Amino acid sequence: MTPTDAGAEDSGGMRVAAAPPRPGQGKFLTGSLMRHVAVMTLTSSVGLLALFVVDFVDLFFISQLGDPALTAGIGFASTLLFLNSSLNIGLMITISALAARRIGMGRGETTRALLGEVLMLGIALSAVIALLFWIFAPQWVEMMGASGTAKDAAVSYIRIVAPFGPVTVTGMVCSGFLRAYGDARRAMNTTLAMAAGNAVFDPLLMFGLGWGFVGAAWATVISIILMAITGIVPILSHYGGFAMPSRASFAENLFDIRRIMVPAVLTNLATPVGGIIAFRLIAVYGEASVASYAVIGRIIPLAFCLLFSLSGSIGPIIGQNYGAGQIDRVRGTIDRAVLFAAGFTLLIWPLLILGSDAIGAIFDLPVGGMDLIHAFAWIVVPLFFFNGLLFISNASFNNLDRANWSSLTNWGRNTLGVLPFALVGSQMAGAPGVLIGQAIGGVLFGLGAYWLTRYRVNQLQTL
Repeated sequence: MTPTDAGAEDSGGMRVAAAPPRPGQGKFLTGSLMRHVAVMTLTSSVGLLALFVVDFVDLFFISQLGDPALTAGIGFASTLLFLNSSLNIGLMITISALAARRIGMGRGETTRALLGEVLMLGIALSAVIALLFWIFAPQWVEMMGASGTAKDAAVSYIRIVAPFGPVTVTGMVCSGFLRAYGDARRAMNTTLAMAAGNAVFDPLLMFGLGWGFVGAAWATVISIILMAITGIVPILSHYGGFAMPSRASFAENLFDIRRIMVPAVLTNLATPVGGIIAFRLIAVYGEASVASYAVIGRIIPLAFCLLFSLSGSIGPIIGQNYGAGQIDRVRGTIDRAVLFAAGFTLLIWPLLILGSDAIGAIFDLPVGGMDLIHAFAWIVVPLFFFNGLLFISNASFNNLDRANWSSLTNWGRNTLGVLPFALVGSQMAGAPGVLIGQAIGGVLFGLGAYWLTRYRVNQLQTL
């Protein structure tokens, strides 16, 4: 499907005229692009920030149990569970991209059936993945380098949380549907509900009931259920509910769903693969380094929540304007997102340098792990801007009929951009070198992905 300034193609390949904006549908087809980018990103980041703050506090609570092996265990578990999150994120991207494009083309009435089909597919796939996680968790965690108490803690966490994968995917898909309509506030509420659930139940279960590490896992389960409920209710109340997919409708939409879903899932699978590679290299330096790396894994989404939000927030803006054939506004959205990412990175860098020692003290990190924290604050943080370029590029590819480019660049970044650079860094500077090597790989692939984004927009401009 390749909309141009002259028109667009429907799912059957027939060229149709790009529909003019209609009230209450194409929210992003007019108005200030910077305002749309800022509003969508800031509202998205509020929910993400709340979620990441609670995740950060979750790790803090676990660190207060007095065993660095438990802190390392949650790091192993979180990295492995992100494989499951890749499906959820991929499906959220799928519904957001397809629904936004149809809204821009004036076909908003077809989105309810699309939502039901994506949900049905997602629940079935996540149930299979949850079963595999439950069965093979010990082997996979051991493969990452975990042993002893850290391995046992990671396996128990995974076996509690993984079976609720179908509930998680429901909440994520509903959030993506709301974003496609530009309903940033209600989409934000899904993550706020999850954050609130964790904030309340983490200390209650871990310390109030004395469940310890297991309490953290059950608090996550409760928060997942709250997220799903908060996503379902506004769709029932304000968007006509869920349309049961028919065989004919599913057959018609499957090609479009598969064309975005498969590359989007593969794209997001690359991130935990890169994390597993890095964890395996870090693990040889002992639990102090693994614990510090786990803390950094929580700091990154907390500190850079605005950059993470960009990839989800600009997608509907790009998708609606692409569906309407307004390629100049697509280009403008990407340009403003890049400026947004650069400004935020320059703002956060000195703050993390000043706070690096405090981070070590808060999490009671061993002295042997502080070198990773300092390397992160001084060297890795400014280079994270190039990861921001990759996030923006991935959102662009997913909404401009080049989702496979997103897969290629993300897999390249998390394999070729991690392993050789991290190995060289490890040889030169030990555990901090692994961290720095990863960041340098990110620079190369971030620039490459951004060049491809500009190429694709220029290609669309000339059609």
